[in-house]
Amino acid sequence: MDIVQFNRAAVLESVRVVERAAPGDWDRPTPCDRWTLRLLVEHMGAQHIGFAAAARGQGADASAWEPRPAGDDPVAWYRGTAHAVLDGFARPGVMEGRFTLPEISAEATFAATTAIGFHFIDYVVHSWDVAATLGVRTALPPAVVEAALPIAQRVPGGARRELPGAAFRPALDPGERAGADGSGTLGLILSTLGRSPKWRPPQGG
Repeated sequence: MDIVQFNRAAVLESVRVVERAAPGDWDRPTPCDRWTLRLLVEHMGAQHIGFAAAARGQGADASAWEPRPAGDDPVAWYRGTAHAVLDGFARPGVMEGRFTLPEISAEATFAATTAIGFHFIDYVVHSWDVAATLGVRTALPPAVVEAALPIAQRVPGGARRELPGAAFRPALDPGERAGADGSGTLGLILSTLGRSPKWRPPQGG
């Protein structure tokens, strides 16, 4: 599998877990601070739209990255955004181009493999975010999880992870990593990126 195929598997898994959401689930708290499930899914969909634009060479357009409401059918809306980015990454010639990703750098552009890697690691983690919110398990293929680990380990640390709205929080201390679902490669990815594999929805959430 190449990065496009790994990414496709992660995105389709995110669609599968979002499809598990019932009408009463959209206000549930998530592992992402201050985000309900609806806000998380809207963020995920907006990123799909932005990356799809970047794959077309239009990533510098700020409007491509703007938050968007998911409307009355968040599952259908999210499914549509996911297929838009998958189609964008599958376009002929995409792997020879460069991506403009203003949320990562206002000056640099990124090789397609690198840019799709950014997207891929987000959707490995966001698949888990949604699954944890709903109390279900992810079904990411082992090869996909193994491919995500070195990308997670290359994400820069430092003060930027402390900022409000940071994509990933500081890595957890080893003592915080243990627990149910905390072992194995996915647990290591989550804790490396500041997610506690032990996270559960608050009682009554």
